[in-house]
This record gives sequence, structure tokens and C-alpha cells, in this order.
Amino acid sequence: GRFGQRRAGAAGRRPLLTPDMVAEARVAEVRVAGMRAAEVRLAGGRSSGGQGHPAGNGTVPGGAGPPQRWRRRPRRNSLTEEDGSQEFSTRSHFLYYLFSLGTELGNELFYILFFPFCIWNLDAWLGRRLIIIWVWVMYLGQCTKDVIRWPRPASPPVVKLEVFYNSEYSMPSTHAMSGTAIPLALLLLSYGRWQYPLMFGLILAFCWCSLVCCSRIYMGMHSILDVIAGFLYAILILVVFHPVVDLIDNFNLTYKYAPLIIISLHLALGIFSFTLDTWSTSRGDTAQILGCGAGVACGSHVNYIMGLKLDPPPETLPLSLSSLTVTVFGKAILRLLIGVIVLLLTKVVMKKATIPLACKIFRIPHDDVRKARQRMEVELPYRYITYGMVGFSLMFIVPCLFHFIGLS
Repeated sequence: GRFGQRRAGAAGRRPLLTPDMVAEARVAEVRVAGMRAAEVRLAGGRSSGGQGHPAGNGTVPGGAGPPQRWRRRPRRNSLTEEDGSQEFSTRSHFLYYLFSLGTELGNELFYILFFPFCIWNLDAWLGRRLIIIWVWVMYLGQCTKDVIRWPRPASPPVVKLEVFYNSEYSMPSTHAMSGTAIPLALLLLSYGRWQYPLMFGLILAFCWCSLVCCSRIYMGMHSILDVIAGFLYAILILVVFHPVVDLIDNFNLTYKYAPLIIISLHLALGIFSFTLDTWSTSRGDTAQILGCGAGVACGSHVNYIMGLKLDPPPETLPLSLSSLTVTVFGKAILRLLIGVIVLLLTKVVMKKATIPLACKIFRIPHDDVRKARQRMEVELPYRYITYGMVGFSLMFIVPCLFHFIGLS
């Protein structure tokens, strides 16, 4: 009886659950359930009854009504063995495609369209300087990654909507660096040379930079700290290189031995970057960027020597888009279409030639091309020579073709 009285007394003194305590408990339950569902999805399993949804990017666990579940297979890197299939849920297809677009603004597809369009159709003077800044920003960013060696965000709890660059390190975000450097350099180099309102340039740069930076967090590839570091690092590099970009471009054009110095310097930088860490996709990307920069610089030098002038005449400055007509726009699109096809064919032909040649010279078995390309003796010359020829074609071969067919 006394035992029962003590229990009853203790129950009477027990504090009542307040509405705030109940709400906090429900939030905790939702978080735990979301993390468990994400682990199930990433492991390839299914929650009981098929009703669980991962707490993925853009998903609000416990919200009103289940999100539409759709299966995606992210773009997979052929050189890695990453599993590119995972199931994730999203409440907004618009956000997914918007941030996918933001991610593409830092990928090869964008570069092979943006830089040629700028050089062939807008202003070769501007395009050369943008490429100089882009090469240094990306090279320093990739090397810094291999020095710091911070891993990508852990998954789970992060749901990765992209795995193409998953084998690289995380700090700093080179997407954030290029997404900051290119629009800011475009604004700094073009304002005053082109007629447009300053506010338009500022808004374009802000939207471009914000879209790329936010996309890396949404895709689960970077933390906020990675993106902030990439943003600040790009601004620091711009502060250093923007005052000397005219000097660098003038050296590339006019100095007699510029091609020899450029090729040797970029090749040495590539070899140095390959010694920083073990194999990852960043090493090949670094050689690719350096090769492209060397090819563009050498092509610019050949243009100058042969008198092939791609820059607008000084008397036409400042430039304006007010004279844009249907004919001019049609020729611009035709130039871009023909030129990009030539660049892609150059890339394919050089790839087919350089990989077997490098394997033969260094006596590396090329039965498994993926493993062969993970060797520095193959990956460095393949990327450097192939994209060096792409850059040379961009600046010299394609403009000569346009001149020959009457599209210059």
C-alpha cells in the first residue's frame, strides 16, 4: 500500500507536457525519420510500404502531402567507378532544373559555347582576356584543392544530385570561383568598351554568381564554407591579375618567343599539379585548362604574325548591340554552329591519336583505357595536346575557315 501511495504521489508531482515540448518532440521525430529515409534511398533500398521519402535537397520531410518521387541518373564520369544511380525526391522541378543550369555554367559544355561565341561574334579582345583570367583562376583553384584535401560533404545526410566531380576534393569550390571570376571580369573588361547601363552589368554578374554558387550547395557537392572560400579566392585572384591582363595579352601577341615560353610554362605547371596528390579527375581537368590556355595564346600569336585581325577596329569603339539585325544574328548562330562542330571534331581526332601514342611511347597497356588514363604519362599529354589543339583551332583555324567561306 505504501509503495502504491509513493507511485501515486510521484505521478502527481510529474510535470505536465506543454504544447512547446510536444512540438519539439515532433520535430525531432521528423528529423530522425528523414535521415533514416535518406539512408535507405542512398543504399538503394525502399522504406516499408514504399511511402518513405528521403530528406533530399528541395524535400521537406513531414510536409503536407508526399512529394512526387522520380528517378534520376546523374551524369557519370567514365573515369571513376562512382555509382550514378540514386533515387531522390523533390517538391520543385523548377528548382532542380534551375540549379542544374547553374552547375552547367561551370562545366565544359558552357565553356565550349561561351568563349567561342564571345571571340567569333562579339569581341576577340575581350574573349582572350577572359580566357587568361579563367585559366589562372581554375588552375590555382584546382591546385589548392589538392593541397588542402578536404573531402566532399558526407552522404548521408547530404543527398548528392551529381557525382561527376565526386572524386575531387571540396575546398574551395572551383565552380564558385569560375562563377564569380567570369561575370566580374566580363563586367570589368567590357564596361566602357561596350555601351550598356552599369546597373545591367551588376545585376547580370550578381545573378550569374548567385546561381552558380547556390547550385553547388543544392546539388550536395559543396558546403557553404567551400562556396564562400571559392567566392573570396576568385576575387583575390581578380585583384591580382586584372591589372596585368593587358600586359599578358600583349606579350602573347607580340613577343617573338612567346609560343615557346607559353607552352613550356603551362606544361611545367601541369607537371607540378600532377605531383600534388594521387589521381583524381581534377588532375586531368587542370591539364585540360592549361592546354586550352596555351593553345589560345599560341593561336593569338599566329594571328598577329599573319595579320589576321579579329579585334574590332578602334574607330568602332565603344561597341553597341543597337545594330543587331536578323541577318547578323543568323550569321552569328551559323558561325557558332560550324565552329563548335570543328572544335568537337578536333577534340575527337586528337583524343583518338594521343592516347594510343602516349601508351605506346611509355609502354603502358591500353586494353583498359580508363586505367591507362589514370597514369600521368598518358593523361597529361592527352589532355594538354588535345585541348591545346582545341584552343589553337578556336583562335586561328576556325577564323581562317570563316574567312575562306565568307563568314568572317
